Amino acid sequence: MADHRSESGVKRGELAKRTGCHLESIRYYENAGLMPEPARTDAGHRIYGGDEERRLRFILRARELGFTVEELKGLLKLVDGDGPSCGDVYDMAQSHIASIRSKIADLKKLEKTLSETSLRCARGDAPECPIIDALYDSAQ
Repeated sequence: MADHRSESGVKRGELAKRTGCHLESIRYYENAGLMPEPARTDAGHRIYGGDEERRLRFILRARELGFTVEELKGLLKLVDGDGPSCGDVYDMAQSHIASIRSKIADLKKLEKTLSETSLRCARGDAPECPIIDALYDSAQ
């Protein structure tokens, strides 16, 4: 259980404002085990210090880079000193890069298909539309 202490640090709303993170996301990260249980004031308010803010910023940056919650748990174990080695993190990053490259290739195919289909569109009032037709054809 979190320890009780007097007013020091910031409340969740201020932490959210400082980091640009939604309150609900902070709650989610706490429930997922990415953020530690916050300390509480004598009045029972959750209080976050500099370490928690740095950890949240780390989480947010890793999420921006596309790391999953499970991958983040592994990264944070390294940060906390009881998890994977730097080599393990490197392997995780390389796997993530491969996944990103695969997604980029898929997006390029999608762009090409949609661009080519759009070029066949008359852009008029006719009920026939090659874009809609292509979507129906790909759904089969």
